[in-house]
Amino acid sequence: MARDSQAALVALNRFGFGARGGTSGDLINAASDPRGFVKAELARPNGVLLEAPGLQSTPQLGQAVFAYQDQIKQAREAAAKAGTPTETPPPQAEQKPGLRRNLSLNTVATEIAGQMAEAKPFDKKPSDNKPSDNKPADNMAKPDAMQPNAATPAAAKPAPQPLNVIQKTFRAEALARLQRATLVECGFTERLVVFWSNHFCISASKGELARIWAGAFEREAIRPHVLGRFADMLRAVEQHPAMLFFLDNQQSLGPDSRAGQNRKRGLNENLAREIMELHTLGVGGGYTQEDVTSLARIITGWTFAGRQGQLGAPGSFVFNVNAHQPGPQMLLGKSYEPTGLAQGEAALADIARHPSTANFIATKFVRHFVADDPPPALVARLRDVFVKTDGDLKALATALVDSDEAWKAPLTKMRSPYDFVVASGRLLARVPEDPGFYLNNLNLLGQPLWSPAGPNGFADTSAAWAAPEGMKLRLDIAAQMGARLGPNIDPLDLLEFAAADAASIETRKTIERAESRQQALALLLMSPEMQRR
Repeated sequence: MARDSQAALVALNRFGFGARGGTSGDLINAASDPRGFVKAELARPNGVLLEAPGLQSTPQLGQAVFAYQDQIKQAREAAAKAGTPTETPPPQAEQKPGLRRNLSLNTVATEIAGQMAEAKPFDKKPSDNKPSDNKPADNMAKPDAMQPNAATPAAAKPAPQPLNVIQKTFRAEALARLQRATLVECGFTERLVVFWSNHFCISASKGELARIWAGAFEREAIRPHVLGRFADMLRAVEQHPAMLFFLDNQQSLGPDSRAGQNRKRGLNENLAREIMELHTLGVGGGYTQEDVTSLARIITGWTFAGRQGQLGAPGSFVFNVNAHQPGPQMLLGKSYEPTGLAQGEAALADIARHPSTANFIATKFVRHFVADDPPPALVARLRDVFVKTDGDLKALATALVDSDEAWKAPLTKMRSPYDFVVASGRLLARVPEDPGFYLNNLNLLGQPLWSPAGPNGFADTSAAWAAPEGMKLRLDIAAQMGARLGPNIDPLDLLEFAAADAASIETRKTIERAESRQQALALLLMSPEMQRR
């Protein structure tokens, strides 16, 4: 293959989800033109959009959950009248699978984890091995080989419980996202989706509406703008019912509004605070508590129609003038006239163009893709691109790929749990037909899909994911995959797909010394080439 296999590894691991196994030839294709390979996806903006049979819009899903809640209520009322108990609907969250430790792997994996904890970069080692032309074993094409409980006897399985509409929707949205990440050539645009979805996060654990809307929020507010303008994404995010519900803006009433005077509820500053602190300016970005309160007043009335549909289609974004604080507002030294919905949109547009926003976004962008300690020169360059292009996110991504720092920095960042499970599925050529395996393991590893513990999203540093307990849990998952798939797979062939001659001598020797193919596969999945990006 081309000489620059190390650059190919950077292209696939730093900017994407790693090489796919089978006959994809990803590593070879990336090695021929690493930067062009990554940027090719930026030329296909429609490729970021995600459409799949059965995926519905936010208003449709809102009406579905309202109808479901009404059915549950009616069933309980009917049961109460009849004097019979009702069953609680099945839990919405995925259940964590039991752990099966492979003790023979612990010693070797602990040694690998210790080496990785030192954050050493990959060393490019010369090798006489060439990329394998062998196709994967027959069972590599079976998409269900990574599904949970594959080895459990049928007699031992509990009777399946029916899924409610909320669970069905969440799993369908998760499956569509996972399939896209598994099948895409490089994965750069999907990585951008993950970055922006975590930046503008909601949590599916907030309640039934948040859970059923989590996937639609990403499809509708994030994906259309990943290669567009930041200001457009910001407006789409803050006006989406999922975000309004997550940060309680539907409960916020202007103190002097008609609704505020007639009710005991008042201003809720949650959304305004997170817009400034987490979505745009950042801590220390030049705003005050007075600015937070002012922005909260400006976006009063931003809500979504309820089940009765009095303001619009149930589950759709609406502006409730009766809840909006009247009068002009002063924000960040500028006065905004009382123009209703337009007042808030004008404020967001100005915040999106604020110098602090440019610096905050550039810093987070570089930290995510390059290093926990972002190179200052690269941050400054991307900040300038953000300002000069009026927040063009395609230009921002292009500038990142064009920078030398992004290619020279060692691969020391730990893959997040989501990156790890997706990269493993790609290398094993597994296209998921059911999201259960992935959702269960994401729960186990502390990154449940679309469900961060707070509005600041999941941590984006190696320290958050490289703790010893986390590495042991990754080992459990790798051991399970090794036990299921190892007998029919040659791990050294997979190493060629993943890294070829960019793989370190230590990794190659570790795999060669494994006691079995099952153990060798688990060790490959735990190697720096699979854990670092």
